[in-house]
Parts: sequence; structure tokens; C-alpha cells
Amino acid sequence: MKVLVLGGDGYLGWPTAMYLSNKGYEVAVVDNMIKRYWEAEIGVEPLCPVRPLPVRVKRWHELTGKTIGTYIGDIAENHRFVHKVLQEFQPEAIVHYAEQPSAPFSMMDRDKCVHTQRNNVMGTLNLMFAMQRLNPDIHLVKLGTMGEYGTPNIDIEEGWIEVEHKGRKDRMLYPKKPGSFYHLSKVHDSANLEFACRIWGMRVTDLNQGCVYGADTNETNMHADLGTSFHYDAVFGTVINRFVVQAVYGTPMSVYGKGGQTRGFLNIRDTLQCVELALLNPAERGDFRVFNQFTEQFSVNDLATRVSRAAKSLGYKAEIDHIANPRVEQEDHYYNALHSALPALGLKPHLLTDDVLVHMLEYAKKYLVRIDPEVLSPSIKWKQK
Repeated sequence: MKVLVLGGDGYLGWPTAMYLSNKGYEVAVVDNMIKRYWEAEIGVEPLCPVRPLPVRVKRWHELTGKTIGTYIGDIAENHRFVHKVLQEFQPEAIVHYAEQPSAPFSMMDRDKCVHTQRNNVMGTLNLMFAMQRLNPDIHLVKLGTMGEYGTPNIDIEEGWIEVEHKGRKDRMLYPKKPGSFYHLSKVHDSANLEFACRIWGMRVTDLNQGCVYGADTNETNMHADLGTSFHYDAVFGTVINRFVVQAVYGTPMSVYGKGGQTRGFLNIRDTLQCVELALLNPAERGDFRVFNQFTEQFSVNDLATRVSRAAKSLGYKAEIDHIANPRVEQEDHYYNALHSALPALGLKPHLLTDDVLVHMLEYAKKYLVRIDPEVLSPSIKWKQK
């Protein structure tokens, strides 16, 4: 299968490209390198240095003999570029990661909000129109987020819900209650893609993914040049990464508010599994298919306790500190999300064990001198005074 990976320089995009290439897929990546610009703009960087994309592609070819095609351009700003790539590579499937991925970044100010929504929504629209014109049979695997749903006081279904109202029934998209302008951009994507499936007959799998942790895959471990990003800062970093770095650095793990906020989580290796399962089992024409992509649910307090336990086994103090929540969110809520479709297709999960956390702690210790304590504390507030 010929697979085009959008956002192929990113945290998930690059490991996905290598994973699929290693499996025998013909792979090309697209990126405009803007994530590296955003990092520089706000003064953060991954814990481990990340090599430039051309260096990684070259090293991959040297080690495996396999070629990953590379296209540099902006899918949101240049629709002609999107057409050119699809015409040249002629993919059978597209994996779409090419979006601004941070809720805090989208909440910084008006410019960051507008930039997030323009980049994410326009990129997807340009892609939709190019696919519809050039090859409507392409299967689009789109990275969504569990954050689209928010924290409703009912069970979260996989994308769709059967509704009965005043004696009548219908199947509708599950109601969305996003918690940031970033999550709103993903809601807009989902609405646009469902419309395109219903009207144009596109085939789309929307992967509503939980929070991803880890940076190790079989392919990233092959050489130092092939590593992917591990963000721990309060803007692009995920909560597990932040807790791990705080424990190693010797500062208390900062739990926002009460810590009862509960979300779905999965190992980066399972992201790769899920994407391939979606590719191997494509949606039918006209089908907007939604998979809730996570393997376990944890509260922030659960995660802090788990990281603290693993860190203390290595001799760290690993204290836990509750700080004022910079976000506007429920800190104690019901959360039960269905996630049965991917296991039914064969997902074999890698769970968050103490051994996994110990490995992450040892990884962070290796780069101790690169930890910047100033980026660990949240500086972006959802509600300005």
C-alpha cells in the first residue's frame, strides 16, 4: 500500500512513517516544519535533540535500504501544493497528523487561536477537496482527539449515538464539548469530514486519540538520529512526560487543581498499531468511521501516584503538589468512554506498568542537563482576568 503521512516530521508522524516503511509499505511524508518554529517562538524544545527531517530520512535509508519520500510544503496555505503531492505520489491511503497539537498554545492569545484553527481546519479542507477531485477512493485516516467529547455526564460512544426524542429515533454524531480552541478545531475537522463522506462519498477513519506517552519504538531505537520528540513543557508536553521530568529534576509533580480530571491514555507503540489496523481495514465509501483510540483511563492523581511510586523505587523524592488550575475544566467528573473497535480489529495494548515508567524516568535522567525548569510551570490561563 502507498501511504502518505502528513505531519511526517512530528512526534507521531515520523515514528509512523518508519513503522509503515519497515512493514513494507511505500511511504512518503509531508511537513512544513512549522512545529519547530512554534517551539522556538515560545522558547521550548524536546528533551532529546531531534535531528532534521532530511538527516533522519537519509539515516533510515542507510540502515534499512528503504526510501521515505519527502515533500516540504504547507497544506493549509497552498492548496496547489496538496494537489501536486497527490498527483505525484498517488497514495492509496493518507494518515493526517499535520495539525497544531497543543491546547495551551491555542489559548495563549487571539493570534495563536486563529493560527491554530486556520492551520488545522484549512489544511483538512484543502486535503478533502484535493482527494475529491483527484481520487475519491483514497482512505483518509485522520488523527482526532478524545478531547472533542469533553467530559459529559453520560457514557462516551465511539463517534455516533442513537438518540430518541419525542418518540422518534435517529443516529447522530455524538455531542461535542471541547475544552480549548485546539479541541474545537478538531471538532470542525470531524464535522467537515462527516459532511464530505455523506455528500461526496469519501472514506474516512477518524481516530479520536487519548494522550500519548513514550518516545520508544522499534524503529526509533535503531539509531540516535531516528529519535522522535519528547516534550515535557507546559505547552507541548503531556502530563505523564511532565511528571516524569519533574520527578527526575527534583521538583514536585504539579497536579492542576483537585487532580480528578480523567482521560484516556496510550503508549506510542499502540498509536502505530492503531493506525496500521485502520489502514488494513479501510472504511467503506461514504462511511465516516470513528474509533476511540486509547487503552487505559487514568485521573491526573492516578498518574502522579504511579509516577511517584516508580520514581521512589529509583531513589527520587517524587513529591506531589496541587497547584491552581490554569484551565477551565471539571476537576471531579464522570468519565466512561467506549473503546471496543480497535481491540476487535486486533489491537494488543502496551499498558502503563511500573517498568514502563521506570524506563521513561531513566530516559529523562539521561538528558538531565537539558531540562529547563522554567518551562515546567503553566503560564497560559484559559480565562484572562
